Amino acid sequence: MLAKRPPEVEVIIEIPRGSFLKRGTTGNIDFVSPFPCPFNYGSVPQYVGGEGDLLDAVVLGPRLDRGTRIRVSARGAVGLSERWMYDDKLICSQHTISERQRRLVLLFFNFYAFCKGLRNFVRGRQGPTRCAGWGDAHSAIARATPRADTWSGPRVPF
Repeated sequence: MLAKRPPEVEVIIEIPRGSFLKRGTTGNIDFVSPFPCPFNYGSVPQYVGGEGDLLDAVVLGPRLDRGTRIRVSARGAVGLSERWMYDDKLICSQHTISERQRRLVLLFFNFYAFCKGLRNFVRGRQGPTRCAGWGDAHSAIARATPRADTWSGPRVPF
């Protein structure tokens, strides 16, 4: 049986690798991190994810400037459950992802979920926050909604 080719997506980088500033799709600063982001983090402008914001994407590899648009293969996805919503993060790379890279991505998102859970608790926002593990990029894209021309931003506050 032949393996499916990874889907190719366009990603717009919002948070360059090594940045301490977490920006949302609107460009506003969501928070300042105490540690640098280990990956390029952005979104896929053609799709809306489970929480109503653009579908999140991580791009592995060297640092990319904020605003960079790159076509890249989505090689997997990490699920994140937060405040009773489920959201996928596509994991993208020009090259096959090694087992070590996969473990590091999962380690990051488990820690990220823990930190977001603490932030939500402090802000009085109820609901569990957890990393749901590694998944398939094709399935993550199938769960997303194609972006409508009328989309104007996320429907829930972050």
